Amino acid sequence: MINERPLLAGVCGFPIAQSRSPMLFAHWFDEYGIDGHYVPLRISAEDFASTIPVLIRAGFRGLNVTIPHKQAALAIADQASEAARAIGAANTLIFHEDGAIEADNTDAFGFLVNLREGAPEWVSEAGPAVLLGAGGAARAAAHILLEEGVPELRITNRTREKAEELAHHFGDRVTIIDWEDRSDALANAALIVNSTSLGMVGKPALDLSLDAAPRGAVVTDMVYNPLTTSLLAEAKARSLKTVDGLGMLLHQARPGFRAWFGRDPDITPALRARIAP
Repeated sequence: MINERPLLAGVCGFPIAQSRSPMLFAHWFDEYGIDGHYVPLRISAEDFASTIPVLIRAGFRGLNVTIPHKQAALAIADQASEAARAIGAANTLIFHEDGAIEADNTDAFGFLVNLREGAPEWVSEAGPAVLLGAGGAARAAAHILLEEGVPELRITNRTREKAEELAHHFGDRVTIIDWEDRSDALANAALIVNSTSLGMVGKPALDLSLDAAPRGAVVTDMVYNPLTTSLLAEAKARSLKTVDGLGMLLHQARPGFRAWFGRDPDITPALRARIAP
């Protein structure tokens, strides 16, 4: 499909140079013959609210939103999806023709689809889930895991206060584990999730012993650069099922692409190969 005027969307954050989303959207534009541009935008927290009207006037159909703007994105929206309201943050903004701004959170969707594709044997009722981290991505994972029916969600974070905020937000199925006790928290866990940046290229490794993890536990890391983090490497060495973070990145982008460009894009091996670091 060729448009007289290129369709516009983008991703904003501070910083933003690390984002692989422009490469992802470029692949889909090529795949479906869409005359579109997906622009990385480095926007500070102070400038976020004032920049959105400028982008709408420029013809943008919407934005993906990353650190540190996810809560601010929800705050400026005229309407929000149930997921965005439940999580308390948005990673996707849709700009409607009447000027209304709609907020969505597709991180939970992307996390769950990636988990189920990578570990179809995992069932939510099998046992507790352990969540390392308490940031925006952790909120999305907490929301969807509790919605799917995990019997207990154990949250551990380097700053206990942030873990307490999540526990207050999500209710009595959440247990807070002190960071120094994180390895012991893996006992009888069916799922172990790293949502921190530890293990990412340029960051320290995640210091977590898997000694207490059951043989049937699934280990997933939201970090996708590198694809095999030190956590996943140790899990594989122990013959535990592992799921890397690339699929979450790919699947969370699908709802926005569908809303802005009218196609529900496919996640193919060729796409994974192109986007993989």
